Amino acid sequence: MTSGPEFLDGFRAELLNLFLWRRDVRRFKPTPLPEGTLERLLGLASIAPSVGLSQPWRFVVVQSPDRRDAVRASFEQCNAQALASFSGERAALYARLKLAGLSEAPCQFAVFADRTTEQGHGLGRLTMPATIEYSAVMAVHTLWLAARAEGIGMGWVSILDPIQMATILEAPPEWTFIGYFCVGYPTEEQCTPVLEQEGWEFRRPSTIITR
Repeated sequence: MTSGPEFLDGFRAELLNLFLWRRDVRRFKPTPLPEGTLERLLGLASIAPSVGLSQPWRFVVVQSPDRRDAVRASFEQCNAQALASFSGERAALYARLKLAGLSEAPCQFAVFADRTTEQGHGLGRLTMPATIEYSAVMAVHTLWLAARAEGIGMGWVSILDPIQMATILEAPPEWTFIGYFCVGYPTEEQCTPVLEQEGWEFRRPSTIITR
């Protein structure tokens, strides 16, 4: 039997640093990534675990200026609606937050989950079909860590209309929109999440219940 690698204390300490310094980046330098970097990172994302080894994630790299403009317009519409849902100090704070990097990020892509994929032969999702979407999110997280390890930032733009996004990107109807992502070199690096810095929310201890 082949034994696995031994991950020593130094490696585990660095891995913890990677977890701590992974941030949802909103401000990007316009500097392009080296050629082939995004494609390589997307390949690393495909190492992520998936239900039944289904690998249901579908990546749509968005390079067209017209499509990027359409995505930005969808964001601005949804962001205005979100702002209107708050009032008082919370509305003022929301208005100060920069919630997208759509103008600066050199690389942008969308992630969809294909619920109709035949890969995996349906294993593990008969009673919980949402595990297809969960699997796609695992790929996103794997990519996020891989990017951060190379000093590359990533931001998740979730203030978008899924139906509009599917139309803009001409996604097949059987694909479920997971999120839109901006990738590039961050203008600054922070260990503390921006939402904590701005006082929007604070990280709390995990809820652990023993039965």
